[in-house]
Amino acid sequence: MSGVVTAPDGRKLAYLEVGDPHGPLVIHNHGGPGSRYEARFFAEAAAEKHLRLICVDRPGMGGSAPQKARTFAGWAADLTAVADALGHQEFGVTGWSEGGPWALAAAAYIDPTRLRHVSSIAPGSYGAFGDNSASQYLSRIDAFGGRLALRFKPGFRLMYAGLGFVSKRFGASAVEKMRDSLNDYDRQLLLRPEIESVLIEEFAECFAQGSSGLVRDAELLYRRWSFDVSSIERPVHLWQGLDDRMVPDPINRAVADRMPGAVWHPVDGAGHFVAIGCADEIFAIAAEELAAG
Repeated sequence: MSGVVTAPDGRKLAYLEVGDPHGPLVIHNHGGPGSRYEARFFAEAAAEKHLRLICVDRPGMGGSAPQKARTFAGWAADLTAVADALGHQEFGVTGWSEGGPWALAAAAYIDPTRLRHVSSIAPGSYGAFGDNSASQYLSRIDAFGGRLALRFKPGFRLMYAGLGFVSKRFGASAVEKMRDSLNDYDRQLLLRPEIESVLIEEFAECFAQGSSGLVRDAELLYRRWSFDVSSIERPVHLWQGLDDRMVPDPINRAVADRMPGAVWHPVDGAGHFVAIGCADEIFAIAAEELAAG
């Protein structure tokens, strides 16, 4: 089910809902490029665990209105506004890939008496310890993107405009090229037609309004974060495939080592698509912690 929530400043936030409409609320943060359609990957797990799973398009992506002044704290406030609009005092938050840091921000900024569960899955922790602090572990193209984000914004915008063009016009080819760069765990998942089709649709929807929303989103991830992970003492589940070719293990192992509340979930042999491969386990923990609240 699709819907729209109005943020306190009047912006429209589009979401997709799956799972049990009467269950505890979990708000999922999609990757980048990504969109609310990412919820479809987790529909079965959410239904089995009796969770009401909502995936919200971040500003300027999919069906959500743009927002010029993007901040981690501002998005945490948006997540709380979504929970309020849907009638939930308590809720959980998950995030995958470039959505992972936004889940960590929720842990930093939202009152833990309301936010009862946080999972960050293979998060793009590129600026957790300073500008482009994870560059030594990133692929050449991702590290280059980080340098552009910090030093040459026109080039960064052009890079993402090209990505948007390919995603909207040649989605199947883009997924095939990505699949070739991943490990066997990820490739086997992406060979499943139901996963490939959602990924193609999700990527294209991300650029429904152009690439500026994703550009603003990614810039914040590469710059030094406005919150300190070492100050997060509440439990935060960090999931990481140990053979992740997109966000390699050392990046988030460092986050886990320095975050007091980290609950580290390393998965041998898994790649970046550990969010799909381990969905049952991830959402089982979410359901347990929300029930305990």
